[in-house]
Amino acid sequence: MNHNQNMKAPYLITIIIIITLQSCTTGIKRGQSSITGTWKLVSGMTIEGRDTVFTDYTKGQEMIKIINDSHFAFLRHDLNGGRDSTAIFVSGGGTYSLDGNTYTEHLEYCNSREWENNSFELEYQIAGDTLSTKGIEKIEEAGVDHMNIEKYVRLK
Repeated sequence: MNHNQNMKAPYLITIIIIITLQSCTTGIKRGQSSITGTWKLVSGMTIEGRDTVFTDYTKGQEMIKIINDSHFAFLRHDLNGGRDSTAIFVSGGGTYSLDGNTYTEHLEYCNSREWENNSFELEYQIAGDTLSTKGIEKIEEAGVDHMNIEKYVRLK
């Protein structure tokens, strides 16, 4: 090897190592198809027996769900500052787990205390900037037993 080839070898090795490490990364990059991020609820539907209730969360109220690598939290309030009959504030959070397309929330904190210490298994799908979830919410003590379907958009 001549002197120029000896000097190029470390650079070539460094480039090979970088390319190898980049090709070995697994998982979904945050901000693309990952469930982690901040999501704004745009619509929800509950189905209980033959009754279906659709809610447009873009009118009169707002809700976000924040999901990091291990925990989630949600916050919902009316847009009138709590000053009229539409006043509402809902919040909760806890840990979650993922298994394939199943997202399971383990609710540890909630302003409706009877919801605490319950787990909710949801099927989820991400298409572009839209997160859709669907699952049964059942809490015998609270008389809750319905299908909940929600649609969120990723906040930038």
